[in-house]
Amino acid sequence: MSTSTADTTEITTSTLPAPTGPFGRITLAAMGMGAVAAAVTTFVLLPSASEARVVGAALIAFSAGWALLAWLTSRYTNRPQTWAYLPAAGMALGGALMTIANPGEPAMSRLPWAWAPALVAVGLWTGWRTRRDLPRRRARLLVHTVAALMVVAGVGGLAQVAGGDVRTAAGPMPGRLIDVGGYRLHLHCAGTGTPTVVLLNGLGETSPQWARVLPAASASTRVCAYDRVGQGWSDDSPNPADATTAATDLHKLLAAAGEPGPFVLAGHSSGGVHALTYTHLYPAQVAGVVLLDSASPHQVQAVSTFDGEYQVMRRVLAAAPTLFRFGIGHVLATLGTPDLPGNAGQQAATFADSPRGWTAERAEQRSLPTTFVQAQALTSLGHRPLVVLTAKANVDAKPGWGTAQNQLAALSTNSRHTVADMDHVGFLHDPAGAALSVTAIHDVVTAARTNQAVPTR
Repeated sequence: MSTSTADTTEITTSTLPAPTGPFGRITLAAMGMGAVAAAVTTFVLLPSASEARVVGAALIAFSAGWALLAWLTSRYTNRPQTWAYLPAAGMALGGALMTIANPGEPAMSRLPWAWAPALVAVGLWTGWRTRRDLPRRRARLLVHTVAALMVVAGVGGLAQVAGGDVRTAAGPMPGRLIDVGGYRLHLHCAGTGTPTVVLLNGLGETSPQWARVLPAASASTRVCAYDRVGQGWSDDSPNPADATTAATDLHKLLAAAGEPGPFVLAGHSSGGVHALTYTHLYPAQVAGVVLLDSASPHQVQAVSTFDGEYQVMRRVLAAAPTLFRFGIGHVLATLGTPDLPGNAGQQAATFADSPRGWTAERAEQRSLPTTFVQAQALTSLGHRPLVVLTAKANVDAKPGWGTAQNQLAALSTNSRHTVADMDHVGFLHDPAGAALSVTAIHDVVTAARTNQAVPTR
């Protein structure tokens, strides 16, 4: 009987039919179509949707690729890869749940505890099944590559979430958190004197990036830096990320903090547009304005390259928060930090390279058209002192930038406009550029105090 069993086993193994069918082409087509469908969904169809719905749709698109692998091998080969229905079902279910639940922050930051281990497990299982069942070497190599990426993404996601809240990871917080009605904003003030200067971040920036400006400017008056919703140490909020909402938040913040106006507002990049909106909404609270290579409320019309740049950024930012949830920020953090005093550079990089930072930037970037329209309501600063600093690099690179900057300077009958040999972030990060910013702030503060003209330089 034992001999008969052995003979039967030998016959069964030897008579297993050789694999036939275009395994390589099928695998390439299935994986490629899944990836293309996910890319089209993310960057073309849904770039303005919430992160959860972008991720959900992309997962459903990827699931179609795995299902296609199972179906095509069942139809056109003699070795059906029906195991591929499992990752297809898992991704489709996960995508559907994300789309329906549509979680926001901070839930998205906690979800890696669930999806990252699952992704590692599915990636390892997929690699094992591929090695066991997929007969062609090139087909196995392709699926093994996809499985390896799944494992790497899962491990990166675990590393990212294990790092804890980015606000804690950034280190000791200067200043304090102040409730503005259900959420808290971070405010850091130094110095004494009036009028108080309020520093407004640009798109994707946080308060540590003023580390060269705030200490020097606060030598002659009180200066406050703060973080808008979702930025830096501030809390998240479900409210729109437009200029009117930000101005309302800032007004509540300054009142709750006991900081008396009127203020000098100093805004960098899109922070300048926020300063103009605040001035329109609370004119009695603004004594002067400093615009540091500021965006223009009329940027869409004035800068011919802006619309194209905006559309590219809108699509890039559709995927950025999710990619950074895979731990990419830990890699980028090793490539360098902004050259800022003390630990400010590391803090700025920690915030910038975090999923939370990209989520906040994406929300504000999506709201830019609305923000510009809101800022257009301000047509004049009257005789308020105004200094406009413009980066020559932007004048040279962006047709219409110089004209838009001239229009900003024309908002006041008491203004000075300087084009400096500097790049966009130089007014904050470069020692010489930061010194120009401090001088501009000092001149506007002095003009506001003395009710005199802004000095020419």
